[in-house]
Amino acid sequence: MIYKNYINGKWISSSSGKTFKNINPANPTQILGKFQDSNKNDVDKAVQAAESAYESWSSLPAAKRGDILYRAAHLLKENKERLARIMTLEMGKVLKESRGDVQEAIDITEYMAGEGRRLLGHTTPSELTDKFCLTIRMPVGVFGLITPWNFPAAIPAWKIMPALICGNTIVFKPASDTPQSAIELVKILIRAGVPKGVLNLVTGSGQGVGRPMIKHDQIQGISFTGSKQVGEFVMQNAGLKKVGLELGGKNAIIIMDDADLKLALDGVIWGAFGTTGQRCTAASRIIIHKKIKPKFEKMLVKATKKLKLGPGIKSSTDVGPLINEKAVEKVHHYTHIGINEGAKLLTGGKIPKKKGFYYEPTIFTDVSWNMKIAQEEIFGPSLSIIPVKDIDEAIHVCNSTPYGLSSAIYTKSLRNAFLAIEKIQAGLTYVNSSTIGSEIHLPFGGVKGTGHGREAGIEGIDEFSEIKTVYFDFSGKLQKAQGIK
Repeated sequence: MIYKNYINGKWISSSSGKTFKNINPANPTQILGKFQDSNKNDVDKAVQAAESAYESWSSLPAAKRGDILYRAAHLLKENKERLARIMTLEMGKVLKESRGDVQEAIDITEYMAGEGRRLLGHTTPSELTDKFCLTIRMPVGVFGLITPWNFPAAIPAWKIMPALICGNTIVFKPASDTPQSAIELVKILIRAGVPKGVLNLVTGSGQGVGRPMIKHDQIQGISFTGSKQVGEFVMQNAGLKKVGLELGGKNAIIIMDDADLKLALDGVIWGAFGTTGQRCTAASRIIIHKKIKPKFEKMLVKATKKLKLGPGIKSSTDVGPLINEKAVEKVHHYTHIGINEGAKLLTGGKIPKKKGFYYEPTIFTDVSWNMKIAQEEIFGPSLSIIPVKDIDEAIHVCNSTPYGLSSAIYTKSLRNAFLAIEKIQAGLTYVNSSTIGSEIHLPFGGVKGTGHGREAGIEGIDEFSEIKTVYFDFSGKLQKAQGIK
């Protein structure tokens, strides 16, 4: 099947006349569809449509925009299983995780629909008599949304829903590895009543579509989730646009000597190998007190060897394939780096002899904090164990990477927990839980090389709106602030 772009209320082919194939990572011979390999001309058309629709959409009362999102949430619920299966086929994650991905899209849609009744500003006293001060929220304009492949419904929804409720219009570029999930999400929003031109979808490469979006003079905002390298390009080329960036992480779980090791084990397995390690919040480092390191390693290796690799669509599968062949090559490259750096390979490190883009869950131990495998984002099922002597060293090692997205600590000590909360340089810290598990009514994002801005929660509204300050002077005379006579 050949899928098309959605521009100004119509499904149309790219002006390039070219398409690209989307394949099943669990079975690379299976072609799931052909999608438009779009170019700058297509981006220009989408931007023009979004700009033309902006006045009417932004003028529609926010509560009415919310009604459309409520209908979209209802349709997402009705189609949850169908969407999850599409996602598993094109992305590879196990079906229960795909269901969770769609549920996250449902949750953020409902949450942002509710914001149509709030979109809160604030009031504050004036320094002068007979004067009233307040702030209101305003839309930004045309927003360019560029999303990754690892959460093909949730992350687009995290961006689209607040952008719409705030009154923006959209040009949406999904990842080329998961375009069908994006198209299905757009179809649901169309059915829910989003008017033509308000939401436009253009598929294609970063070079052909992403770059012209980032540089486009008529796009007022860019929201990007992806690699640090591309995020730096966005910052250098977006100009004076409003920019939000979520650029990955090198997340750590600290395990202290007083931790519940069974609880910690569950968190490590989920954090390191859930979604085959292809999460920006994945736990790729374990920072563990040296007293308990030998015991925990035995528990961890035993549990890891029980994990079953296979197609995500099978209920018996624990770990699905990586997204594509390049991802397999990258993970395997880092395995060689770890060995050459002197880390000890406990298990995994091999490409299984089976059809699909699989990689064995891999664990290194005796890793130094400054090794490449402990510093660089691998984005696969690769885990480094770093021994430390106390909480202070643990926090120091945790903060030693360029990233600062998620973190976790397992401990029974309130002191350890609060030191971690206070001192770890990260946007999220979990206590006695894994690095994975963000909820949509709380802000999500990081510090340092992870980027800037926050998505979800009320901060998600901040990302897609501007604040206007308003002054009412009813004194009947010119009043000068700051005490000017």
